[in-house]
Amino acid sequence: MKVSSRGEYALRALLLLGLRKGDVVPISEIAEKTLVPNHYLEQILLQLKTNGYVKSKRGAQGGYALRLPPEQIVIGEVIRRLEGPLAPMSCVSVTAYEPCPLEGDCLLKPLWALIRDTVAQVLDRTTLEHLLQGKTEAGPTG
Repeated sequence: MKVSSRGEYALRALLLLGLRKGDVVPISEIAEKTLVPNHYLEQILLQLKTNGYVKSKRGAQGGYALRLPPEQIVIGEVIRRLEGPLAPMSCVSVTAYEPCPLEGDCLLKPLWALIRDTVAQVLDRTTLEHLLQGKTEAGPTG
């Protein structure tokens, strides 16, 4: 799994909006504070809006705000929706599996599966609220 600039910029925008606690933030301010080009940020925020993470307000006092509370925004879900599968190789992808001709005797497949599971576990246990509190390890579930 590789997180592209789109995924990183989306998380930066969500963090800024989370810090603003429901305030509507103009896109120009989000772009300035997250160092994301305005045009690219518009595309990312539209995708975040389509996925239900943010809401927008038009007009002179317009901008973006979180639609969901930070504790309900799971980082693994955000990354999957913006970036696709978390698996480092398609032969171990849960959602985008593609067979490999070497798969039957592949000694690397267990490693790729472990990486997939470890990354998924960390990202699926981490919410935007955890990140806002500076917690990069969400701790065990259950």
